[in-house]
Amino acid sequence: MVDTVIVENETAPVAVISWPAVLAGAAVAAAVSLMMLALGSGLGFSAFSPWSAHAVDTLRGATFAGIFLAATAIIASALGGYITGRLRHLWSNVHSDEVVFRDHAHGLVTWAVATLAAATLLGSASTNLLGGAAKEASRHAIASQASAGTYPDLTDRLFQYDRLRSPPAGASTAFGRPFELDRATADRLLALAATRPLTTEEHQDLAGIVASRTGLAAADAESRATALENEARNAADIARRVAMRLAFWTVAAMLLGALSSCLAAWEGGALRDRRFGR
Repeated sequence: MVDTVIVENETAPVAVISWPAVLAGAAVAAAVSLMMLALGSGLGFSAFSPWSAHAVDTLRGATFAGIFLAATAIIASALGGYITGRLRHLWSNVHSDEVVFRDHAHGLVTWAVATLAAATLLGSASTNLLGGAAKEASRHAIASQASAGTYPDLTDRLFQYDRLRSPPAGASTAFGRPFELDRATADRLLALAATRPLTTEEHQDLAGIVASRTGLAAADAESRATALENEARNAADIARRVAMRLAFWTVAAMLLGALSSCLAAWEGGALRDRRFGR
């Protein structure tokens, strides 16, 4: 007697995660993000003129930039997640709840890959962007508080009545010491004033330099030194608040991007399954 063994054809196992689809969606998300950021830069340059007579509200500008960053994350992540959902494998004999979870997982992984790729390729650029934004905010805050806008730099305004700013040859050591030494000392003291209140000795040194270089009375020199110390402190505070807003908006944009990618991948996966009669 011959035993007959019937072997059923088994379908080849399909990977739970479709890496080609994930990488394709992440690439699309990264490319759209770069395009949107370039668009945002163009809009920013078109809306701001360096010759404008109106001061720039840096805090409001940081808010607008954060909103645009969030919109960029939503659009790019949603498109990348949708591409991933439409290109993923077809899962047979899988419960509908598991399919929904896998679609969301594919969207989240797509967002994570795109975010890590952007952090790797553009990490230094992002750091410079935040640092540059804070620096620019400080500069605009100082300029906006200038009485006529002619001396946006605090040290120049400190010596704005100085007759020896460009001294003739042989006069660079007037008052017994070089003007460059006094200017460097004033720069250092104003930089300290942006981080902490000056001590009594430091404040008197700054006021004494102003009085000796400008010819102002002691009381007027002290008033000018105090006013510029306060401006340096206010400018540093504005720069801190701008950097804080940008950081919070960055976190919000990342969360919104992750959510958008998950929902879009779910929608794309559902359409992909319906096409094959699932």
